[in-house]
Amino acid sequence: IKKKKEEDMFVYLTAECCGYPISIFFIVVNEFCERFSYYGMRAVLVLYFRYFLLWDDDLATSIYHAFVALCYLTPILGAIIADSWLGKFKTIIYLSIVYAIGQVTMAISTIHDITDANRDGTPDNFTFHIALSMLGLILIALGTGGIKPCVAAFGGDQFQEHQSRQLNTFFSVFYLCINAGSLLSTLITPVLRAQECGIHTQQQCYPLAFGVPAVLMVISLVVFIAGSGMYVKTDPEGNIMWSVCKCIGFAIKNRFRHRSSSYPKREHWMDWANEKYDKLLIAQIKMVLKVLFLYIPLPMFWTLFDQKVSICHFSGLLGGLPDQMQTVNPILILTLVPIMDRLIFPLIQKCGLNFSPLKRMTVGMLFAAMAFVSAALVQIEIDKTLPNFPSSSESQLKVVNTYSTTLNVTISPNEHLLIESFGVQLHTSKHTYSTISCMFVNGYTADLNITNLDSIEPSATTNYTLVNQGKRDFVLRHGEQWCEFSRKFGFGASYTFLIPSTVFSDDCESITEVEDMKPNSVHMALQIPQYFLITTGEVMFSVTGLQFSYSQAPKNMKSVLQAGWLCTNAVGNIIVLIVAELGKLPKQWAEYLLFASLLVAVSIIFSIMAYFYTYIDPAEIEAQVRKEQGLEPEEMEKETIEMEEKDEDQKNEQGVKQTKI
Repeated sequence: IKKKKEEDMFVYLTAECCGYPISIFFIVVNEFCERFSYYGMRAVLVLYFRYFLLWDDDLATSIYHAFVALCYLTPILGAIIADSWLGKFKTIIYLSIVYAIGQVTMAISTIHDITDANRDGTPDNFTFHIALSMLGLILIALGTGGIKPCVAAFGGDQFQEHQSRQLNTFFSVFYLCINAGSLLSTLITPVLRAQECGIHTQQQCYPLAFGVPAVLMVISLVVFIAGSGMYVKTDPEGNIMWSVCKCIGFAIKNRFRHRSSSYPKREHWMDWANEKYDKLLIAQIKMVLKVLFLYIPLPMFWTLFDQKVSICHFSGLLGGLPDQMQTVNPILILTLVPIMDRLIFPLIQKCGLNFSPLKRMTVGMLFAAMAFVSAALVQIEIDKTLPNFPSSSESQLKVVNTYSTTLNVTISPNEHLLIESFGVQLHTSKHTYSTISCMFVNGYTADLNITNLDSIEPSATTNYTLVNQGKRDFVLRHGEQWCEFSRKFGFGASYTFLIPSTVFSDDCESITEVEDMKPNSVHMALQIPQYFLITTGEVMFSVTGLQFSYSQAPKNMKSVLQAGWLCTNAVGNIIVLIVAELGKLPKQWAEYLLFASLLVAVSIIFSIMAYFYTYIDPAEIEAQVRKEQGLEPEEMEKETIEMEEKDEDQKNEQGVKQTKI
């Protein structure tokens, strides 16, 4: 691999493997490690907020979505830096360093021993851990968002124009690496978190769960740097974003000044910038604006797509946990991407059908809408198995009889309950909403200690307790007396356990179980069709959109357009936050059908916009503008280089080399 300079032209001779530039193998490995780092950290982030920083669900969820939105907003900054200042290669290097520092900072913030002076397993200074974790998340958002638009575009820069098929395959493989990293990290980091570690006290091992992603980010950086000598590196062309903004601003201002009908109309409103700005820049801006206009309805797809993880509430499948259903998505992507790329799309093409990128994206949105219809049907089945919950204007009262005989209880104004000994009755009245959870009621005559629970005084209850699915053992102890109580718990169930005064004399067999809420009986496998549909939609929408954004962008604005594509995801997450604050429909299935209807409407709008879109070849348009301006067309340069390449190949016996300007 070598690079030489002839007059004012740099000619890159790059080695290939199986028709692909060797340099892209470093790029896809880099992407795999980076995605493992990002999704591994994200997989345990909410749990860290809830159980380490002790935040409530609302705050944890809000900070999480705000972080994700920031990760998809910062690509704009990365694109500006890459296309206007440092170039893609240096931008990836520098922001990856920021990214790695953020991951290390985040891992350090999870070490409870740093501020645990009294060694009780709980940090004494939460402000320190919160400040450090927020700093880490900001650095991670800057890093991961900043390199997002650069890595895919930089990989595309490694290909020649005659390698269009390989370029399309590259974007599919690139997306495969994203989901392979996501799959492995989503499986591994929760397991790491469940381990116990610590210097003075053993707690859930958040430092390990966050530390491994930090190590993977460092590896990602090292791998990318290792391929430095093989990359095709294009230089930045000045502050292109500032030039674009000034050009657009001048066109709008000039059009407003000449709004009178006495002035002749121009073909495009950007043509009003001809008096001051270069025609090539104006042509490039027109190309970008056409694509950005198409992006306007796309955030709705991401708004719905990001809610796919909110429906895992079913019974275990093959002994798994509900949150493990999220791994179905990357598994299906790893399966569907090569099938689509190598089988489905070529078959459609051979049938003579024009399945253009924008048509693929439209069909992808319709598949996502069908996924929400499937989710609604499953939710209807779930609702049939649920108890009648109190409405927002009602509360629920639980009356427990620990007396030795049946009692008649009257609740004002005129509600009568007949409760047997160690029985329970529920009474609903108009007031506020209250929930019921698993708890123990002590009917023994003295204090009791229960394994992993609080000590209970006579005629008192434990705090509401969450337990894992499966068989669980509880040891009840009072002084030298003890007995063991076992119970198998199903997902979604809620129980009250009544402990009688004779608990030790019959070895815990007299404990009465009251099933407040039955376990979920709808099988988790019913989710697979909706996951298949949403993943099919994602492959057709997201992979195609990534490729489309690169192919329709001028060479000096490819990172900018990639950033615009990623910003549709950021806007989608912001919409999720807004919708969460506005509230939801009373029926979950109705909400799913509403989402599906909205996405179908957006698909129709997008298909109409796509119908009027004309696909372009940015390089051809740029060459035509240069020719009109009297500049040497790039085609003449390419022909010259191709002739030099043929001469070079005849002399070279080591293999085929390709030429890149």
